[in-house]
Parts: sequence; structure tokens; C-alpha cells
Amino acid sequence: MKIQQYWYLTLLYIIQYNSGMTHNEMIQEHVSRLSAELRRGLIVLVVMSQLDSKEYGYSLLRKLEERGFEVSQDTLYPLLRRLEAQGYLQSDWQIDEARPRRYYQLNELGSEVYQALHQDWLEQLKIIEEIVR
Repeated sequence: MKIQQYWYLTLLYIIQYNSGMTHNEMIQEHVSRLSAELRRGLIVLVVMSQLDSKEYGYSLLRKLEERGFEVSQDTLYPLLRRLEAQGYLQSDWQIDEARPRRYYQLNELGSEVYQALHQDWLEQLKIIEEIVR
């Protein structure tokens, strides 16, 4: 099995090398892909952390982007609907502005779940920092 993986990775490297990519570009592409996986794993925690007060989708996108955590609307809006369906968020439409907007906020259960999730994250972070030095 390891021989097959080795040959697969070697072939992948040759294909990328022959596609005109430099070694550094290839490494950066791999890091970029893996970094995106890390962000996907943290998005629930990050989004919930921002919903202690009412936010509508676009404002939440901008807020996260300003803080360096970019999320596409194709990811955020389904996540908000899923968190609401799971019972963690409450939402309401506000139509008093030029465009109707749906505002989301953690409800009581969502706040408690977020606090527990945040605590778990802090504990996992300590463990990870011990492992990855």
C-alpha cells in the first residue's frame, strides 16, 4: 500500500512539475488546500462566536473578512440555515430597510452549545500545541 502511495505522489509531483509550476508554487498550492480544510473544520465555531448579537448574512461575511477569516456566501448561508434548523439560532426578517434582511442570533441553547464548544476548542488547542511544537 505504501508503495502505491509513493508512486501516486511521485506521479502527482511529475504532473505538477511538468505543468510549469515551480516547487514553491506547488508547495503553496498544497498548503492552501490543507489550510482550507482547517478553516472548514472551524467555521461553525467561528460563525457562532459572532452571533451573540443580531447579524445578517452579508454583515457577517464582511465582519469575518475584516478579521482575516474569509468565507464564501455559498458556505455561510447554508451554514446559518443548518444551525437554525438544529435549534441553535433564531432568525427574523427585518423589512424596514430598503432591502429585507434576515437577522440571525444565538438563542439560549445556541449560547450554551457555543460556550461548551469554545471550551472544548481551547482544550483541544492546548493538546495540539503540545503535540505540534
